[in-house]
Amino acid sequence: MADWARAQSPGAVEEILDRENKRVADSLASKVTRLKSLALDIDRDVEDQNQSLGGMDTDLTSVTGLLTGSVKRFSTMARSGRDNRKLLCGMAVGLIVVFFILSYLLSRPRT
Repeated sequence: MADWARAQSPGAVEEILDRENKRVADSLASKVTRLKSLALDIDRDVEDQNQSLGGMDTDLTSVTGLLTGSVKRFSTMARSGRDNRKLLCGMAVGLIVVFFILSYLLSRPRT
């Protein structure tokens, strides 16, 4: 602003305006450069996340196949006879008891 007060000739005003334009253009150029680098970083992140999601899709497909096979085998075993049902019930009760014992041991305060 002090430059405007000292400007006495049209050439001086033009020089001040030119300097101001260059300063603003430099500022704008640095902001554009910063935005470009941010956009490139976002693009890289999106590509990495897409790769991760593609890998997860493949993993989930294989897990789905494994679970489907396990459910089929379990259903076949449960339908095959009374002795197998007793064995399955015993295993289920045993697993539940083991779960509660482990949860108790892990949750009690350590002394």
